[in-house]
Amino acid sequence: MTSKKTGFWLITALLMITLSCKKTTQTTPQKNHKDFHEIENYLQTLIDTGNVPGIAIAITSGQDIVYSKGFGVTNVQTKEKLEPWHNFHIASISKTFTAAAVMQLAEKGKLDINKPLTTYLPYFRLNDGRYQTITIKQMLNHTSGMPDVQNYEWEKAIEDEGAAERYTRSLADQKMISDPGAEFHYSNIAYDVMGDLIAKVSGMPFEKYVKENILNPLEMNQSSFYFPEVKNNPRTSPHTNKPPVVSSVYPYNRMHSPSSTLNTNIQELSHWAIANLNQGQYKNKQIISPATYTMMITPTFSVDPTIKASVGLSWFMYPYKGMMNYTHDGGDVGYRSVLTLIPEKKLGIILLSNTDQIDIQFVHDKIRDILLSMNGI
Repeated sequence: MTSKKTGFWLITALLMITLSCKKTTQTTPQKNHKDFHEIENYLQTLIDTGNVPGIAIAITSGQDIVYSKGFGVTNVQTKEKLEPWHNFHIASISKTFTAAAVMQLAEKGKLDINKPLTTYLPYFRLNDGRYQTITIKQMLNHTSGMPDVQNYEWEKAIEDEGAAERYTRSLADQKMISDPGAEFHYSNIAYDVMGDLIAKVSGMPFEKYVKENILNPLEMNQSSFYFPEVKNNPRTSPHTNKPPVVSSVYPYNRMHSPSSTLNTNIQELSHWAIANLNQGQYKNKQIISPATYTMMITPTFSVDPTIKASVGLSWFMYPYKGMMNYTHDGGDVGYRSVLTLIPEKKLGIILLSNTDQIDIQFVHDKIRDILLSMNGI
């Protein structure tokens, strides 16, 4: 089963712009829902159409979650009400965590992102001699010249610890599509290989490293890249088609964990938004240093100069109404997601939906405009 991924959606969405865990996870009491009446009405209309089974939203301001709510149901068959603590597969937003893990290891002197990948994974190769010069930084900003995944094989639900290295070794027949560093080409393959890199450099499986060094410090206790850890948590089901039906396949394959498989909820993902709006710090825990955070959100390559859209290290960025937006979206079978940070407003916007039939970027843009028009945001 194939699955469309995010990069091209983001570029399309940017072009359109120019044309137009439970409650104890919260950091402070939320504002009264009446403050978000227009947003609630809008999201409820999406549910009322019958084409969106569920959508959850969280809004952060500074170091606080000021609003979170679920609309619709977790599953159209069980009709369980969607709550803020229900887990979603968040697809490519996962990459921002993987990139942070790589940068943590760089801070510790375990790797140098400017060195070739083969320095750390000597068995990595593609069917093109240029692979030998691919640097880790080029993988982080999608300029490695590596192609994208064509088939995620979600239906296989591979979960063994050897999956990461097997995946890296399976790429020997893949052709490159550009010189390393020359062009932007969104590559899930590059991020998936970085899971193997993190494992080899840290000495522990990718999922365990991220859990111990990022998720736990962020108090993301119900979240994991490793689906067997979360499959019994309160969670949503993936839906496809209109009207929505539950997908027979859940998007999980450990070979693609680093690019795609973080399962989390809007409340815990808010902790990540808060950390990234506070120079890498959540409460009294520094997840990445301020210098590393700045490096990750600094443009490294132009995605589209006509709209000043760039990519940093995993994060995409573009100006909107005079303010820089830092964002990543995601999509796999049955799910769509988006996370946007607007530091000038100290604002974080998170949307997660359990259907792949929603234009999540359009919904995000509508909500962002409402928020930017509100007093006190």
